[in-house]
Amino acid sequence: MSTSTAHETQIVADPDVPMVRITREFDAPPAKVFRAHTDPELVKLWNGPRGLEMRVDSWDCRTGGSYRYVHARDGEEFAFRGTFHEIRPDELIVQTFTFEGFSDAVALEKLVLEELPGGRCRLTATSLVDSFEGRDAFVASGMEVGVREGYERLDAVLAGS
Repeated sequence: MSTSTAHETQIVADPDVPMVRITREFDAPPAKVFRAHTDPELVKLWNGPRGLEMRVDSWDCRTGGSYRYVHARDGEEFAFRGTFHEIRPDELIVQTFTFEGFSDAVALEKLVLEELPGGRCRLTATSLVDSFEGRDAFVASGMEVGVREGYERLDAVLAGS
């Protein structure tokens, strides 16, 4: 069980642009949170909702690299893939994100890590999709539950590392 303070994950769908903004604070410095997002062995420990197993098919986390992973439960598989457009250690990840179940809806994601006092950090992630329908399909597919539960699991990973 994590001893860190519970932090609220804020998820806001922009009313004017097909974008979702996620904000979350962690009781760990940006370097640890960055590593947890870029090391596939750590990503597997926290990414997605509880009860899913994660398999990494490919992971080349560098500017110009790509990834593909699969979440599985009870014989069902959900695959995701994308390209890392810009990686700046401890501060920025820009990538595309595609749920292969909705392969026409590609999100451009930007994750920014900001150092806070006391060895903590704030993560701000934006996901921009090409249409409101695409954005709403991401949200309806369970993204909110996956993000909230995943970040709760990440708290435990960060506390133990």
